[in-house]
Amino acid sequence: MTDVYLAPGVRTPFVKSGGAYAALNGLALSVPVAKAMAARARPDFLVWGQVIPDPTLSNIARELVFEAGLDPTIPAFSSVLACSSSFVGAIEAAGMVGRGGTHLALVGGVETMSHVPIALAMAKADAIIGQFARDPAGAAMALAGLTSADFVLPIRGWTNRVSGRSQGEHTEDTARRFAIARADQDRQALSSHQRAISGQDRGFFSDLIVPFGSVDHDTIPRRDTSLEKLAALPPAFDRSSGLGSLTAGNSSPVTDGAASVWVGDAAGLARLGVTPAIRFVDWEMAAIDFRLDEGILMAPARAIPRLLARQGLVFADIALFELHEAFAAQVLANIKAASDPVYQRERAGVDVDLGAFPQGRLNPHGGSLAIGHPFAATGARILSQAAKELTAMASGSRAIVSVCADGGQGTVALLERV
Repeated sequence: MTDVYLAPGVRTPFVKSGGAYAALNGLALSVPVAKAMAARARPDFLVWGQVIPDPTLSNIARELVFEAGLDPTIPAFSSVLACSSSFVGAIEAAGMVGRGGTHLALVGGVETMSHVPIALAMAKADAIIGQFARDPAGAAMALAGLTSADFVLPIRGWTNRVSGRSQGEHTEDTARRFAIARADQDRQALSSHQRAISGQDRGFFSDLIVPFGSVDHDTIPRRDTSLEKLAALPPAFDRSSGLGSLTAGNSSPVTDGAASVWVGDAAGLARLGVTPAIRFVDWEMAAIDFRLDEGILMAPARAIPRLLARQGLVFADIALFELHEAFAAQVLANIKAASDPVYQRERAGVDVDLGAFPQGRLNPHGGSLAIGHPFAATGARILSQAAKELTAMASGSRAIVSVCADGGQGTVALLERV
């Protein structure tokens, strides 16, 4: 099989929803990223994701080709897997390059969480749509008479359809199941902010970010946060039991942003003028029944041991871990479970000793807790960040990159410095 490589892409600064990008939709926010990428090279195809749907678009990837002024002969398709959308887009692209005359893919995603469409209940929508053709005035009157009961509202943190509960509510269960203390969650959040700020100060993100609008850097990392400030925050998802430990400070913020990454073979990367450096070695997808006792974001705890075992590796063989931080409790629980020999054997089906998890190799320039989490953009952000970090390491160094996703799923990749 053709060797497949990653090269860092660019992204917009990530900002809190309702802020600097509040007037933009996902297509508009994607344009500066696609333009900057296409200025370097013409991709053979484009993969783009958006989790919160724009009802005016059926394929945001193809619309982006036109909106950004790319060559209209570039094929483009959209990919959606909740928070792993652009991550699975990279996996899809990896299976396509080197075949069918394709060598280079532009992969990415966007989320404008400032804008969430409100849908009508199906029966009401069907009735009004049909009425518009026969009696436009009557349809307008029907619209004017709608009540809150006629709408399907994305309330309470985008609840899961099966459970009717938000990811935060599920992760409260996970924190209790794996005994993840509030203090440990706050320490993880503080570390994420401190490392992101340090990266900003040292210019790590300068070539990963395209200034857009009035913003030239991620605005979410907090230079002034502390354990004391984090400890003072009230629970955000369990406010009544007295046991809630997830807060606004140790949970990823609602974020607007777009991000991208290159996926290609050696011929494709030659168009970028770069020597292939980061090989996309292998990947693993996992899914669990989140209705049981683990939680909705625990699939990486199974995928990571399976991928390592298949490659004959242990934790100590991995120089870099880039793990998505939807919640501090989630990333700590996944590490704890993936490091537990009993869990490895009984849940992941892996009967090898992977050793201790090297906490010091985790998210060296911060994670989603500090940088932000625009759902479909996070995969491309974390892959690009890992690719840049790994490029600075010695030949043969390896990275594990992981993103959990709503619905009890997760995607994990093994990267290697050539």
